[in-house]
Amino acid sequence: MPRPIWSGSISFGLVNVPVKLVTATSPKDVRFHQLHGADGGRINQKRVCSLDGEEVDYSEIVKGYEVRKGEYVVVEPEELEALAPEASRVIDIEEFVELSAIDPLFFEHSYYLVPDGPAEKPYALLVEAIEGTGKAGIGRFVLRTKEYLAALRPRDGVLVLSTLLFADEVVKAADFEVRTTKDTKPTERELDMARQLVSTFAAEWDPAKYKDDYREKVLAMIEAKAAGNEIAVPEGPERPAPVVDLMAALEASLARAGRRSRSQEGTGETESDEAKERASA
Repeated sequence: MPRPIWSGSISFGLVNVPVKLVTATSPKDVRFHQLHGADGGRINQKRVCSLDGEEVDYSEIVKGYEVRKGEYVVVEPEELEALAPEASRVIDIEEFVELSAIDPLFFEHSYYLVPDGPAEKPYALLVEAIEGTGKAGIGRFVLRTKEYLAALRPRDGVLVLSTLLFADEVVKAADFEVRTTKDTKPTERELDMARQLVSTFAAEWDPAKYKDDYREKVLAMIEAKAAGNEIAVPEGPERPAPVVDLMAALEASLARAGRRSRSQEGTGETESDEAKERASA
């Protein structure tokens, strides 16, 4: 089990549930080090003053906030400490909202909340009370020195805490000038065909069937190079041509999707047939 990064309790009315916060995700990014191409030595980063070009010791560095181009206000550590949120160890649930009402744009990072010590019964009570309601508990808590807004919801019998962005941290769609004008509004026939196309691709969500192909290819290439194999760099994929005739593209897409569906049902349609259609489209 991962090590907890925070411990405290959930306050639910007069019920107090001791919990521990543990990571719920484990990103698998391929990370590279910067090396000197001539001899393979690691590159070290140095803190250099932009005015005199001299290297600066960490003890001489202060925090500055840019208020105008090239003009900074220096802020002292004790000034920030005085404004820091109180290091409370309580996640106080303020209200319950429909989980479906929270736009995915607001979700930031997710963690598991597990019972800490002899808290299994009140923990199970809270999980069962929320489960099946379609709701999420909204509260605040302090992690390290930052206060977070969070949504709590059950998943497979365990509480998940997802930190949320505040409203002013989400860019509004209205800020973009994307309008449905008379010239861009689709016809009823185009809309009907597009909806048919959506229906042909409908499926149950199964995250296990999606793989990070790029990461797997990079790791395979690294393993081959470490074994001393020579790597041939393939040509990049061609960019698809822009859609000129929207109706023709929709019709070709529906035809191809229909063949793919029949092929999956074992009617004998081949991949080469599909490739021919893709080329003609």
